[in-house]
Amino acid sequence: MRTQARSGGSGRVAVAMPHDEEAIGSILAAARQGMAEPVLVGDRSSIERAAAMAGETLGDWDVVPAGSPEEAAAVTVEMVRSGKADVVMKGSLETATLLKAILDPEHGLRTGRVLSHVAAFSPVGYPRLLLVTDAAMNIAPTVEQKREIILNAVEVSHALGVSEPRVALLCAKEKVDPRMPATVEAGKIRALWEAGEIPGCIVSGPLALDNAVSPRAAELKGISDPVAGVADVLIAPDIEAANILYKALAFLGGAENAGIILGATAPIVLTSRADSLRSRIDSIALAAIHARFRRRHHRGGPEATGTVTLGR
Repeated sequence: MRTQARSGGSGRVAVAMPHDEEAIGSILAAARQGMAEPVLVGDRSSIERAAAMAGETLGDWDVVPAGSPEEAAAVTVEMVRSGKADVVMKGSLETATLLKAILDPEHGLRTGRVLSHVAAFSPVGYPRLLLVTDAAMNIAPTVEQKREIILNAVEVSHALGVSEPRVALLCAKEKVDPRMPATVEAGKIRALWEAGEIPGCIVSGPLALDNAVSPRAAELKGISDPVAGVADVLIAPDIEAANILYKALAFLGGAENAGIILGATAPIVLTSRADSLRSRIDSIALAAIHARFRRRHHRGGPEATGTVTLGR
């Protein structure tokens, strides 16, 4: 993924209040590796102190003054609106403050699509990058919101070079059961795909996790399906299931991971305090790849192709 992020030239990442060593350390490391050009929005002295704590120096990177979290959020968003930055990244301000600026109906980055979190994992033993959504934004998404969540994830897959990602609607069983609302919704979402309302991918569900990612499990259960066993994208039924899956892959499975928020006019890097430096840098790389894809897509340029691996 880092190789792909570097291959098309670095994008400008506007960081709102990088006053902590995690934010400033990761963006400067990404810059040093040729994946990003930082624009640091906040108090210069606070940014310099944080950089020193991270063992970094600001060098010649731009610092745009902002005296409060609200001002930093507004300036960061305006930089994207005016074309001076390609990616929004959260620093030490509250998430709600940044999202309020992003969602401002007059001065924000709204597109009309729901915002959702898309995580990319390289699970041990799985032969492809695996996207998981939505572990951070939508608590109990409706069928229509899930359709948009899928579209966001599909756009990330396309940016990573997967031309027709296979999307699995995760549930506890493979058949629609009126006693299990997630399976009913999965059936409705698959019907939307069959009607052509979720383009650019193959959608299947309901599917249990084992049948979504294990060809052997799918074979033993007699499931003949183009997604079964080879999913590229996992759609969880709600935020709790997605969050548990995300943390199980990261903390029990040791899978390398990256994550961004989609649905605005630019990707948003909104990492967790528990994320490693490697995960933060990979998240910046994923955002840079997606931002470049959006630019090329809107002007009809070539899309990325090939296999992508995290951390490379």
